[in-house]
Amino acid sequence: MFLRNCWYVAGWSRDYGRDLKAETFLGEEIVLYRTEAGAPVALENACPHRKLPLSEGNLKGDTVECGYHGLTFDCSGTCVAAPTQKDHIPRRAVVRSYPVVDRYRLLWIWMGDPDKADPDLIFNIENFDNPRWGYTDGGVLDIDCNYLWVVDNLLDPSHVAWVHVTSFAGAGTDEGELVVEKTERGVIVSRWIYGQPPSPYYAGLVKFDGVCDRLQHYEMCLPAIAHNMSVYTPPGTGGPDSPPVDLTYINISYNFMTPITENRTRYFWFQHRNTDPQDKTVSEQMNAGARMAFEEDRAVLEKVHAGMKSPATPYIDLGLDAGAKQFRLMLSRRIEAEQTG
Repeated sequence: MFLRNCWYVAGWSRDYGRDLKAETFLGEEIVLYRTEAGAPVALENACPHRKLPLSEGNLKGDTVECGYHGLTFDCSGTCVAAPTQKDHIPRRAVVRSYPVVDRYRLLWIWMGDPDKADPDLIFNIENFDNPRWGYTDGGVLDIDCNYLWVVDNLLDPSHVAWVHVTSFAGAGTDEGELVVEKTERGVIVSRWIYGQPPSPYYAGLVKFDGVCDRLQHYEMCLPAIAHNMSVYTPPGTGGPDSPPVDLTYINISYNFMTPITENRTRYFWFQHRNTDPQDKTVSEQMNAGARMAFEEDRAVLEKVHAGMKSPATPYIDLGLDAGAKQFRLMLSRRIEAEQTG
């Protein structure tokens, strides 16, 4: 069901500190905390004695003490103390540890074989440290649906015409021709729209007046990371082979889907733009607009999940589903290869 030998976003780095925080990722119960030096730690959230969650215990230095009988575990998951039998720590008193890394203001967790957890495999965010680019604070949203419905949604440029009328919609988003491209890391669904007004969300952000050429670039990367790019450029300067001009506006929406269970997804995002790097007002405006739009997505996707989980009649696919179907096939093959070794 899930690809495990990869990095998922566990949360915003700022949200983890010197307390025991219980989380669920890919159906596994995990406790996260930071050492006294600030390093992140992730352990199986169950004492091996009677499975009391370790998050119900105590953080002592860099170790976690179970709140039932005091079994104590270090950052590697090794039991280092058993107060009721001090001279005999049970050999099987071990909890699983998970590799975790701070990067891009996010905390990333590796859910598979820890020996394969290479931090260089964390999704690369270009221009993150570029002082000419601005970014929003971003956000997090739990959605009561399988993560693949969110993936499908983020590979579908057409849904904005109906779901996001006051934000991302605009002329050409309902029927413009889509181009589907398979890459080594996933699938891209895109289209150029020429000589039309910008969408409501971007109307006050682009640096020129009047109509524009507009690119909708919806890209999904394994395991479930969306690199969705909006490009607005003066009319006559857009197109697949056209380089950016001085007034070209680029905004990239990074979206990270982490499955909690098969029925629930944690959705993280932030926007990254090539203008106004220090303008806090612009960042707050964009962040608020994005949250409003993603709430609109949530309202739809939770109902899609419920309807598709127990359909009364067969469902159909449309042409716009081609990219999502390709990505699902790529993902399922990768999961199968992982499970068969």
